[in-house]
Amino acid sequence: MPLKRASRGRTKGGKGSSGVVQCTNCGQTVPKDKAKKVTSKLNLVEHTLAKELRAQGAYIASPTVLKWYCISCAIHFKILKIRSADNRRKRGKLR
Repeated sequence: MPLKRASRGRTKGGKGSSGVVQCTNCGQTVPKDKAKKVTSKLNLVEHTLAKELRAQGAYIASPTVLKWYCISCAIHFKILKIRSADNRRKRGKLR
């Protein structure tokens, strides 16, 4: 039976078990190397207020938020796009 993807949808290679994470959206348990990781900065202060504070020399921390998505949620939130059979085998930037 032919493979749909050469990597079977994972990035683990030959390293055995890779552990699991939970999807941020639906809570599904997904292998860590198959889940899509999204990092974003969290703004704790409103933009206009932050601009004024920075002008006065204040440091404003913006913590990094780490989110893991299963494939179906990543497609739903447009983090991933559905690709044709030829494009599935190509490596590089996917977006």
